[in-house]
Amino acid sequence: MNYPDVTPKEIDYLLSPIAIRERCQKIFELSLSGKGAFNIHLDKLDDVSGYVLSVIKDNYPSLDIPFHSRWGHFQTGGIDRLKSLNEKLKGCSKYERVRAKLDLVLISVLLDAGAGNEWGYVEPSSGHIYARSEGLAIASFDMFLAGVFSNDKSNPLKVDAQALIEFSIEKLKIGFQVTDKNPLAGVEGRVNLLRSLGKVLTQNNSFFKAQRPGSLFDYLVEQHGKHLQAEHILAGVLNGFSDIWPGRVSINRVNMGDVWQYTFLQSEEALSSLVPFHKLSQWLTYSLIEPIVEAGVEVSGVEKLTGLAEYRNGGLLIDKQLIELKDKTLFDQSHLASSDLIIEWRALTIILLDKIGDKIRDSLNMSKNELPLAKVLEGGTWWAGRKAAKELRANGEPPLKLKSDGTVF
Repeated sequence: MNYPDVTPKEIDYLLSPIAIRERCQKIFELSLSGKGAFNIHLDKLDDVSGYVLSVIKDNYPSLDIPFHSRWGHFQTGGIDRLKSLNEKLKGCSKYERVRAKLDLVLISVLLDAGAGNEWGYVEPSSGHIYARSEGLAIASFDMFLAGVFSNDKSNPLKVDAQALIEFSIEKLKIGFQVTDKNPLAGVEGRVNLLRSLGKVLTQNNSFFKAQRPGSLFDYLVEQHGKHLQAEHILAGVLNGFSDIWPGRVSINRVNMGDVWQYTFLQSEEALSSLVPFHKLSQWLTYSLIEPIVEAGVEVSGVEKLTGLAEYRNGGLLIDKQLIELKDKTLFDQSHLASSDLIIEWRALTIILLDKIGDKIRDSLNMSKNELPLAKVLEGGTWWAGRKAAKELRANGEPPLKLKSDGTVF
């Protein structure tokens, strides 16, 4: 579809958390009016919020909750894997340490789309088996420590463009222990994402002067100093990495990434039907905050970011009957991320996560600054979604079947 006469301001809008909430709110209101694939049962909101709150108190009795980010997954199983990383980075400067950590977390987040129900990773150092997000995190962590993403033998703890451009499917399969008996969803999509990242790092010198993802830190400090807004980081991620995503919606040659066309929002206005989520980009933003703060840079405004429209948060809503699929036969089918059904599900997830967050803050008498959505997710809705899935399905799979190419979920 062509989008003529679109201004840069309109493009920037679709890359903002404000647009995510506003477009998702429109779909929420359509669903409330009876349109779309779901019924919404707001009378269940208190019960679902209470369920999430109980999970928060089990996970974090002191309510000292970190942001929902990749760093927690690296510590899965109570093993302090970051200790070995910090030991290896000991001789580096403060800024080089943050660059290395940004390199690691960016690669790990990009490889974090749903693994599928059959894949697992045997951690060589412990012998433990991890699946899904934790398995993907530990596998990517081990690959990073082994220097798989660097062509610089003098500095293996980095991600460099050429190594990514040359990255092979076989290399990913070896690193992630993929076999016919241990299949990983979206292998080719993940490798294509890494190769695309390599090309972006060589072409986008304003963001990545050293042709590595960690150069984004230098760009952000140059642009905004040592007092960053979370939205500055998100904008840097979205603008710096926009060309890595598969071609979906492109406006004025800008690849919009996790933005989708929703049938029921179409009108005469050119961009009216486009719905942004920016799930992986916001997940990455949340994950970049910790190492940036470690480097002595202040980050504020985290509460302005949205929840993550992914299958754990969205699955919670279905499994706890806050939203109900009208046509139950759709549970038996597999759905593309571009389908109206999945777009609606994700939009309802964004809005209802905000409502659940408000309920939990009211219960705990905490402000958005004290308990931003990033902490509600971590406490929180993501774990509650996994718990609810396991209560209903032995393998803990999400309630809806997704056709994953490894770049969205």
